[in-house]
Amino acid sequence: MAEKKTKRTKGGRTKGYEKRQNRLGYAFMAPWIIGFLIFTFIPFIATLVLSFCNVSTNVTGYAISYTGWDNYYTAFFRNTEFVPALLSFLGMVIPYTFVILVVSFVMAYLLNKIEVGKGLMRTIYFLPVIIMSGPVMGQILDTANETVQAAQGMYNGYEGVFILDMIRSYSPRVAVFMEGIFDQLTMILWFTGIPIVLFVSGLQRINTSLYEAAKIDMANEWQILWKITIPMIKPTALVAVIFTIAQLGTYDTSAIYSLIKTATDNTSGGLGFAATYSWIYCILVLIVIGLAFLIFKDRQPKRRDIW
Repeated sequence: MAEKKTKRTKGGRTKGYEKRQNRLGYAFMAPWIIGFLIFTFIPFIATLVLSFCNVSTNVTGYAISYTGWDNYYTAFFRNTEFVPALLSFLGMVIPYTFVILVVSFVMAYLLNKIEVGKGLMRTIYFLPVIIMSGPVMGQILDTANETVQAAQGMYNGYEGVFILDMIRSYSPRVAVFMEGIFDQLTMILWFTGIPIVLFVSGLQRINTSLYEAAKIDMANEWQILWKITIPMIKPTALVAVIFTIAQLGTYDTSAIYSLIKTATDNTSGGLGFAATYSWIYCILVLIVIGLAFLIFKDRQPKRRDIW
């Protein structure tokens, strides 16, 4: 009997301790949960409701009238700027995500190989993410765009660059794409800060015994990179891609962002359209993230039953 009471007492103490820990955890998260409900979840639902309404201002406040799917129909079939803005966003986010991912992985791979001054080099590459606020980055990009436009006016763009001239002779479209990458190089490097940190963390979690075993089997660095490093870093690459797509989606110089801002400033009936544009934009970003997830997810080998 005494042993049973002791076991029950220990079990009761354990459950009581777990409940106290859970309450402390929820108490610690309570400010964030309350802030999320007030400033994110409720506006999120309100935006969904407003996307099916016509919202205008009057002397007493806002006049809201239900219009059904009319705002969505207008966005796709009556507004001549919205669909091209969506296509422009896709034309920006897909190649930029690829370039940012490749540059971030290469920089992280090189930083992981450095033995002396590794912390200093990481700080140098991540520091712009911390100190460059939105207005500061906007000023830098405006100055960079003015400089590029002036250079293009003086030197006719990238004419005379041997590599681009060679690429242009084979594929003018690829050359135009490369010129666009060079024009937006400042923005691309700005977005590589956090992905570099993610890749460095992922590379450090790879078991070094795998590299040692591969070297014993006479594998070179190129084979180790493609057979061990890249397959092991795919989960981290998925996180980096999702973060990059979401960050590019909130970038305030996209054409869709300008349409949303213009519709929001239109007090005669633009708030409903702004909510509609925002929801379509959100769904498009989620679709791109879903495609990235399908590309980077681990595929299980098909099971073959042996009879």
